[in-house]
Amino acid sequence: MTLLATLATIFGVINGFANFPQIYKIFKTKSAKDLSITTYLILTVGSIVWVLYGIEIMNVPVLIMNGLALLEFIIILIGCYMYGRG
Repeated sequence: MTLLATLATIFGVINGFANFPQIYKIFKTKSAKDLSITTYLILTVGSIVWVLYGIEIMNVPVLIMNGLALLEFIIILIGCYMYGRG
């Protein structure tokens, strides 16, 4: 495995967890009023496309990373729905 492939793997895993601080903050403060719902809707649709692409090309890393991102975006959108206007 090359250095670049190793770095891509490491940072791919780190990026997979990048939204957890935002999720934590939404549910701890019970507020999502400053978040752009439009941004997370676009990211959700993009992740759905990437998950479908990962299935099509049978690439497990693409599927797992984008599946995790999709789950995070859905949780954020739920937080926006629950706490976004309060």
